[in-house]
Amino acid sequence: MEIWGDSAHTAARISARISARSQPGESPQTRSMDGTTAPPPRAGPASVMDATGVFMVAVTILAFFLPLLLYFPPLPPSQRDALLETHVQVGVAPANSALRSANRKRADAARNAEKESKSSSSSSNTTTTTTTTTTIRSLWIYPIKSCRGIELRQSKVLATGLEFDRLYTLAQRKSSTSSASSTADSQDGAPDWHFITQRQFPLLATVSVDLFVPDVVKARGNPSSASAQSFLLVRFPWRAPGLRGAAAWLAAKLTRGWSAQPEMEFVLPAAFPENPEDVAARGYRRATVAIWKDVVEALDMSSELPPELGQYLGVPGPLALLRVDPARLRTVRRCAPTATDAGYQPVTGFQDAYPLHMLNLTSVRDFEAKIEKDDDFRELDPRRFRANIIVDGGETPYDEETWKKIRFLPAPGSTRAPSTFHVSCRTVRCKLPNVDPDTGLRHKAEPDRALRKYREVDEGAPHKGCMGMQMTPLFPGTSSSTKAEDLESWVEVGMPVEVLERGDHRYIPQ
Repeated sequence: MEIWGDSAHTAARISARISARSQPGESPQTRSMDGTTAPPPRAGPASVMDATGVFMVAVTILAFFLPLLLYFPPLPPSQRDALLETHVQVGVAPANSALRSANRKRADAARNAEKESKSSSSSSNTTTTTTTTTTIRSLWIYPIKSCRGIELRQSKVLATGLEFDRLYTLAQRKSSTSSASSTADSQDGAPDWHFITQRQFPLLATVSVDLFVPDVVKARGNPSSASAQSFLLVRFPWRAPGLRGAAAWLAAKLTRGWSAQPEMEFVLPAAFPENPEDVAARGYRRATVAIWKDVVEALDMSSELPPELGQYLGVPGPLALLRVDPARLRTVRRCAPTATDAGYQPVTGFQDAYPLHMLNLTSVRDFEAKIEKDDDFRELDPRRFRANIIVDGGETPYDEETWKKIRFLPAPGSTRAPSTFHVSCRTVRCKLPNVDPDTGLRHKAEPDRALRKYREVDEGAPHKGCMGMQMTPLFPGTSSSTKAEDLESWVEVGMPVEVLERGDHRYIPQ
């Protein structure tokens, strides 16, 4: 029988005994009191349960908090969120666009026509006559010239066109090749800025503009001056470098869906800034801008622009933002009615030439059938023509080119009064419709090539294609004493067109 000494001596003897009895390459084993060898200890059921429990707890926490993160992401509020506290967004959601509805009805009509043609072969004695009425299908405004538009169901008509239309324009410094430079230099001196459009910078088509107007109910608890004003929220695709860009990417996915991309946004007032103190405090100043051959004084509000917008658009040099001054509008003459005939002097803001542009979908469809399609141009989207009033329902393509004066009548059940317009001239097209309104990509040829080939129809515009009509609003009962702010009417989707006068048109160039 062995007698064990102190603990240190005992531990050394145990270690030596284990080393002597263990085979090379084997783990030390445990011996029992009777000298038999016991297997090494294994992970018991308690260890396995601990790992499973941790996993189940993690899954439970994730399942509980993931919906909360999706619905209430831990992100700072956006400017849209702040506006929605006191305002409501105006416009038709893209999924509910009347133009998409028109395309669906067009496809259904084509299928029905095909069925009728097949059935008519078996019953040739049956004759069907269909009469359709031309009505307003869709209304559009473009608060910033050449940026993405806003579809409406109704709109106020002012002397300058639809309310909120072309309030702002983006501009760059004068180039030596500008068509407006000679006229501007010889008449009013060189303008400070020249307006830009999708013709030079097609990515303008991807700059979104949202309109927010005051909500009386929401603003009750917030009686600030800002809650009584209308605002424009401008957004464009932009991802900053580094961690900030990664956070913006994650925020876009969590708030707007997996396909969303990060954006930069800024807010503009819809109303013209009148307070001199506010104008000075925000760094606004007076400046001249050339709109084609016209030079007009406007309010330079470039201090509101983030520098990233110019980088995104690819504008060389400085980019300016100008607000049309309602006290310094451009006089419209040429094909427009005279002040005597209209009852007031027709004017416009940052529109190309006339207050409004009308498009007929019947004509667009007829023209679309003549365009050579390819992988980059599969269909002709009417939005490419950037019209304010889009009508549909007539049976004769280009019938609108014979209209001289029209009236939109109240739709059934509407309380609106009729709205009257002078149809001034055809719209002479440039290459801007070549830009896809969704992607900002410019097609190399179409529809400009087809317009020049099939729609060179105006003697006043040789070698140029025409599509759509320019219009000037009329306000019956207007006299020389009528104030400009009293000149208004309304248009809304569904209003039928009444042609009051017909005649020929000849475009007068600027």
